[in-house]
Amino acid sequence: MDTLSDLLRRGGAGDAQVRQLIQRPPWSMTYAEAPPLTLFATLGGHAALRLDDVPSTPPAHLRTGDIALVAHSTRHTISDDLATPPQVVISGGRKRFLGDPDKHAELAANLAPRTWGDGLPGATTVLRGMFQLRGEAGRRLLAILPPLVVIPAGPRTGAALDLLASEAARDEPGQEAVLHRSLDLVLVLAMRSWCAGFGPADPSWYSALADPSIGTALDHLHTDPARRWTVADLAATAGLSRAAFAARFTELVGQPPMAYLAGWRMALAADLLREDAGTTVAAAAQAVGYQDAFAFSVAFKRAKGMSPSQWGRAGADESVASAASAARLSATPRTR
Repeated sequence: MDTLSDLLRRGGAGDAQVRQLIQRPPWSMTYAEAPPLTLFATLGGHAALRLDDVPSTPPAHLRTGDIALVAHSTRHTISDDLATPPQVVISGGRKRFLGDPDKHAELAANLAPRTWGDGLPGATTVLRGMFQLRGEAGRRLLAILPPLVVIPAGPRTGAALDLLASEAARDEPGQEAVLHRSLDLVLVLAMRSWCAGFGPADPSWYSALADPSIGTALDHLHTDPARRWTVADLAATAGLSRAAFAARFTELVGQPPMAYLAGWRMALAADLLREDAGTTVAAAAQAVGYQDAFAFSVAFKRAKGMSPSQWGRAGADESVASAASAARLSATPRTR
């Protein structure tokens, strides 16, 4: 499996939701407590997007077919114009209406599944996809992205957006699976398009993935992280001498091969310990290539600041708290 696909799969990027707004100007919506990664796309008309909690990032102006990826921001506002004050604040799946009461009914009207607005001629159509990333793999995926990325309209992303928009308004058997996979496709195509625009100034991670030799080595590490890899083994998969491979890997990835492997193994073990309460320290160690549970525990504590057992217990406590919070939220109606 290639490295980017592995990060998307392990990070849970497919655990997603899709919503559409079809509304005539003026309109403005603020998303508070937003998930770690959000995708906006203008399917018709134009929109302005600002990150309220990252003021150092300039606002973006989206035209028809443009896509914006928002990372690391938990509060942002999308509107027809930056001067339009927020009319709705969405937090915890609930809408709180502000300003002119005459606009409330329009913004709250359900036009179709996952779709609201007035739906009248001259309306802007905005699609929003929300990704609930998880664990250490999710954090690594987020680290790839700056707070705000705008991908201009293009034929490949346009075709994927048309499919996603069509499916967002349907409610048929298997709909959630179709939406998750369609949104995942849009995300991957958007990230590809963004990276392709950098040319020689590619972000280091993308340069590494695109490099035939280093990309191949990274794919091997992600496909079989438990194997007892050596620099010589990886150099052989890359078709380079040991010295040349080590130097090029460090240049493109930002750390030596064995340091990258150690970090990735600890990330996988951390997620395994928290996602499966039945995983023992010995099982986690073996899953990521450690035959000695003691050596694994020492390396894990060095990387995470606590023992594997403590990490697992902390994850169990978080799960209980999250379940209690979800139960409280389910007691009141949520928006579509």
